[in-house]
Amino acid sequence: AMDSKRQVKLNDGHFIPVLGFGTYAPPETAKSEAQEVTQFAIEVGFRHIDCAHVYQNEEQVGQAIRSKIADGTVKREDIFYTSKLWLTSLRQELVRSALEKSLKNLQLDYVDLYIIHFPLAVKALEKCKDAGLTKSIGVSNFNHKQLEKILNKPGLKYKPVCNQVECHPYLNQRKLLDFCKSHDIVLVAYAALGSQRLKEWVNLDLPVLLEDPVLCAIANKHKQTPALVALRYQIQRGVVVLAKSYNKKRIKENIQVFDFELTPEDMKAIDGINRNIRYYEFLL
Repeated sequence: AMDSKRQVKLNDGHFIPVLGFGTYAPPETAKSEAQEVTQFAIEVGFRHIDCAHVYQNEEQVGQAIRSKIADGTVKREDIFYTSKLWLTSLRQELVRSALEKSLKNLQLDYVDLYIIHFPLAVKALEKCKDAGLTKSIGVSNFNHKQLEKILNKPGLKYKPVCNQVECHPYLNQRKLLDFCKSHDIVLVAYAALGSQRLKEWVNLDLPVLLEDPVLCAIANKHKQTPALVALRYQIQRGVVVLAKSYNKKRIKENIQVFDFELTPEDMKAIDGINRNIRYYEFLL
């Protein structure tokens, strides 16, 4: 069983594990690898799996989850699975069919969280929740104003449970985090380790987060890696954090985020390196 510190309660009563496994891989990565690393992540203790239709590997990720259920490692209810609909404009009726397509690929009966990143589809999303296709509904890449607009929507049936955004020590999203907390919305951090430095997405001239001297000094002090410090920082500020890696050694290492604690001084020092650097511009 997961201890309570490893999950947080969402505003709809469901629980989300604070550490998630990100399954995105560049297109040149063999699809079979997604299945292998997802199975491995579950074996070492990850219970929150973050995927999306656009990653084109939901079938393999679904197989990984089902194989770990079949061999008794986990039950379906132990796994928190997120899928996303990442289109920019959409007719309402397409939302449900997109989710149904994901479920068919996954061969699962429901997802735990379905995320959209455009405000128009909220009504359709609510229907998906009512139909039991998803337990919770969330949004992605919403700023303060877009969130406010959705929260003030007449006839809003369900508040989004989360807002998934780029967030790391160089872009710590302090204001957005405070706003989300004040409305009982969980901030979920992607690109929490900076970026995978894929030239098609990322400006390679930007400084490398994990080489930051402050992070490295804190890591040395705790005998941890800078990556673990960056992940731990998010968990201690109440952010749900996604760790994306296809390297088994690092996947195993990332679960050790629960084995140490940063001091208030460490947290303050990391707050101090924020520079509003966005690695991912493609979503804006």
